[in-house]
Amino acid sequence: MSASTTEAVAQHSLQHHFSTMEQQRESTTLGMWIFLVTEIMFFGGLFTAYLVYRLAHPDVWEYASRHEMEFWLGTINTTILLCSSLTVALSVHAIQLGHRKLCAILLFITVLMGCGFLVVKGFEYHKHYVDGSVPGPWWHMHVERPDGSTMPAPNTYQLFFYLYFVMTGLHALHVTIGIVLLAIIGLWAWQGKYTAEYHNPVHISGLYWHFVDLVWIFLFPLLYLIAGK
Repeated sequence: MSASTTEAVAQHSLQHHFSTMEQQRESTTLGMWIFLVTEIMFFGGLFTAYLVYRLAHPDVWEYASRHEMEFWLGTINTTILLCSSLTVALSVHAIQLGHRKLCAILLFITVLMGCGFLVVKGFEYHKHYVDGSVPGPWWHMHVERPDGSTMPAPNTYQLFFYLYFVMTGLHALHVTIGIVLLAIIGLWAWQGKYTAEYHNPVHISGLYWHFVDLVWIFLFPLLYLIAGK
């Protein structure tokens, strides 16, 4: 892409209510950070509920984490999201250097990893369904007695799984939104809509994906590592 074409793309992307591209970039970045703060407050309420019930029922939380959480599936998903954060960061760096094709490829790789995360989570949810640890009419979870026999799990065990499915389900929804967003941004990057001078959508969508990864970094130890696995 020639210098004149690049400049034309940048000028075309400058909205009328901004004076310069720098002002537009700073404003959109600030807007995304404000949105992410509201998301932090949203998940913060769930984390607070988790803390309250965990302090009230520590034995339930430890038993459910030790016997019902799929540690290795959670570990695989953690690895997938950490790698996807790297590819997103590299995509932003690539477009800053003007490598739009490389940026698009890295975003598409991130999308594939996001899909992989959802597939693994789907297998995990299916196992919970088969094991009867889905709250509501599907609930038929059993716990082990000290003598080795089993008995139906008390209703307090459903508290853990209500929070588990709400927190991980909302996170999966955010991952899905991120996948769609990055796929669209990646397509537009491939078509040449972004340049080294104008790449705000790539940058702010990368911030969103990093937030999604950060939430999982908190969910993984809170749900999967309680029993000291």
